[in-house]
Parts: sequence; C-alpha cells; structure tokens
Amino acid sequence: MKPTISIEYCPKCNWMLRSAYIAQELLYTFSDDIKGVLLMPSETSGKFTIYINHQPVFDRKEAGGFIEIKELKQLIRDHVNPNKSLGHSDKKS
Repeated sequence: MKPTISIEYCPKCNWMLRSAYIAQELLYTFSDDIKGVLLMPSETSGKFTIYINHQPVFDRKEAGGFIEIKELKQLIRDHVNPNKSLGHSDKKS
C-alpha cells in the first residue's frame, strides 16, 4: 500500500501557502510512489510537521527552522522509494 504524506501547519503563522507548495512538489515528484498528500491546519501555534503514515519525518521546531525542498524530497524519497533518482536534486550543491 502506498503511503500518505500529511503536512500539519499553523494557519495563524500563515503557513498554508508553504504547505500547499510543498504538497504540490511532493505530488509531482512522487506521483507513482504515494497515495496522496493531506494538509492539516493545526491548533498548536508554530506547528509545522510532516508525517508519512502518521510517523513524523520532519518537525520545524526540532530542526530549528524549515527544511529546503531539495532536502525534503531526499528525506521523503528515502522513506517511500529509496531507489528513486531525483535527478538534479540528488546532486550535492
């Protein structure tokens, strides 16, 4: 069964657009590997956590800030399809 990615974000911090952008990028990159992306407004201020099948894989507070989309795609890839090439996103900067 394909995993579902969930993005829990703080709407009071105006992070809905960031969440939607990330969802779009993940759906485009992993269209064959995931069931879908769920956006979840949080009741907790400052919350921005990304889950795969309810397991947290990224938390903004723990990381001390937001993750770059390139790094996030690598992190998601390592969980959903470790053999998938991300093309230019796999190359080191």
